Amino acid sequence: MRLLLNFLSCCALVTGAALCPAPAEAQLRGHGGPVRALAISGDGETVLSGSFDATAILWSLKRGAAQQVLRFHESAVNAVVILRDGRLVTAGEDGRIAIWTQGSPMPGRVLEGHKGPIVALAVSPDGATLASASWDRTVALWPLAGGAPRFLEGHRENPNGVAFMPDGEALASVGYDGTLRLWPLHDRDALEAPVVTTLASPLNAVSISPDGEVIAAGADGKVYFVSPKGELRGAVGASSVPILSLAVSPDGAWIAAANIRGSVAILDRKTQSVVRTLAGTVLPVWSAAFLPDGRTLLTGSADRVIRRWNAETGEPIDSGAIGTPEDPLAAYAGDPGAQVFRACVACHTLSPDEGNRAGPTLHGIFGRHIATVPGYNFSEALKRLDIVWTPETLAKLLEVGPAAFTPGTKMPEQRMGAEDRTELVKFLERATR
Repeated sequence: MRLLLNFLSCCALVTGAALCPAPAEAQLRGHGGPVRALAISGDGETVLSGSFDATAILWSLKRGAAQQVLRFHESAVNAVVILRDGRLVTAGEDGRIAIWTQGSPMPGRVLEGHKGPIVALAVSPDGATLASASWDRTVALWPLAGGAPRFLEGHRENPNGVAFMPDGEALASVGYDGTLRLWPLHDRDALEAPVVTTLASPLNAVSISPDGEVIAAGADGKVYFVSPKGELRGAVGASSVPILSLAVSPDGAWIAAANIRGSVAILDRKTQSVVRTLAGTVLPVWSAAFLPDGRTLLTGSADRVIRRWNAETGEPIDSGAIGTPEDPLAAYAGDPGAQVFRACVACHTLSPDEGNRAGPTLHGIFGRHIATVPGYNFSEALKRLDIVWTPETLAKLLEVGPAAFTPGTKMPEQRMGAEDRTELVKFLERATR
């Protein structure tokens, strides 16, 4: 058990290098580190992802492209949610919670108070309250309309997950101390004495079904089923290794349990049994989320990839994004380099008439001296560098990372494997002329 704790603590410090190149059939690629968290919008059209690379990315699922890259946190973004009004919430290892309006370059509100990394978020059914779990051993309740937070104490070790009951009457939290705590929210006196269920393992994740059944999982690879009153109903061995994340389908029929060795068990909640296993990578799957249709599952992995699955069949869903009329890369359907570039479109354009975004346009990049694009506000540090962009210098940037190759850059830290670098550079040679 302690080995798991040490592993998770070390992984929380990773903020840069990708662990291996993503396969060519990857669904959504763009993060420079493991995809730690996923949140789906209510209409199922967008997904917000958080990563160890210290960024969050808002993706269009229809286009299969990044819409916005959110840069604020000093280190890993461990938790994300999308509010009903469309605002985005990110929380990280730096102990801060940022609330964003879509399209804004910086958060409109920052919540501070935790004294350790924040690892989980949840929003109440009425949208009025945000809950956070932190490695300072507290759970916090934040009124989204404003006002002071309330910190709930009791976990003897780090809490790792939080989830609201469907009726909003209670909050569930789980932690390394092996306890599931149910906090009654509308009785201030009872809030000091939650219902505590002690399970047989350090717990990493919690999720709640539409009828209020609490699902928890952790280091022993088991999925635990607990009643709304805290009574253990059953346990299923879903994995031989620790489970890192859980998701319950919107109709409550399916549970996805993702583990440290890259597979995801799909459980039938009614029969409390594993019905199939999704195998996409040998690296940890840190996050999972169902789309509103109840069949499509997204997973975020240590290989930087967000994959789409048919949870009913266990098969991966091929991306239909390239080639759609709204797709900015429609002209490059089938080009593997365009797939790699798909995460870059939130910050960079390719044609002269699209101009600059969060990053400078890449039109005409090869043969251009660094920090010379008209109309873009480059840092003084970049202006002092003596670099001319060529296929070789760009490949080097992607190999060693922006911080090492271009000190002072605003580009998020990320590196690519040799195959992805080669394909991306070849694509940019064609697309930026």
